[in-house]
Amino acid sequence: MSEVRAVARGGGLFSQRIREQWAGQLGRRLDVLVAGCAHDEPLVLDRIETRVSGVDEDLPEIRRVVEERADLVTWSLGDLRSAPLPPRSYDVIQLSFLLERIQHAELVFDRLLHALRPGGLVLLRMRDRESAYGLLDRLTPSWVRRLLWRRLVAEGTPGPLPARYGTLASADGMHAYCLARGLMVTDEERATSGPAMGRVGSAAVAVTAQLTRGRYPASHDEITMVIRKPHYHFARLI
Repeated sequence: MSEVRAVARGGGLFSQRIREQWAGQLGRRLDVLVAGCAHDEPLVLDRIETRVSGVDEDLPEIRRVVEERADLVTWSLGDLRSAPLPPRSYDVIQLSFLLERIQHAELVFDRLLHALRPGGLVLLRMRDRESAYGLLDRLTPSWVRRLLWRRLVAEGTPGPLPARYGTLASADGMHAYCLARGLMVTDEERATSGPAMGRVGSAAVAVTAQLTRGRYPASHDEITMVIRKPHYHFARLI
């Protein structure tokens, strides 16, 4: 099983891309928006000045975690379709395991991109609806997920959060979305990091992969992408 990668951990993919972004802006402060700030993954970037804001849905599990985060200068919880996101205000948007658990994911992503400056980066992590983990997560009844959650995850893990898994929560869906909006996917990786991937969870995922004859693989559950918004002003919708 692959190691869980913290966003922007020293030497990681996100860290490298953020440092390149900072250097390209001649060392100017980076304004960062964390969309999906229920995941406590603060940016760790030595000698790079950042101003980090957060936005997420207003759920009790999320509010508890966000209120304890010390890295967020400001944060807002509520309907993400109407969250206060000034246009072209951020250099980097860190999108952490959000798209698979919200409705109207494309509309929300469009609004986030509108808040991203030209040439800005989206650092995306999401569960893959086309993986065995994603299939099991979205087909398991909510009451079963609530019953099993505390037995399968580490103490303090927020959840279980909703499991929507629209088409955008997949590699094919995201590539189609980016193509339609003139966005560039510069990096793509896959890993195993699901919160319920202990011994029992891994066994259930393996069985799901076997029952689907590999259509939904157990080899990964997470997709990581770095997406760049173009500098030119002809990109559609953004």
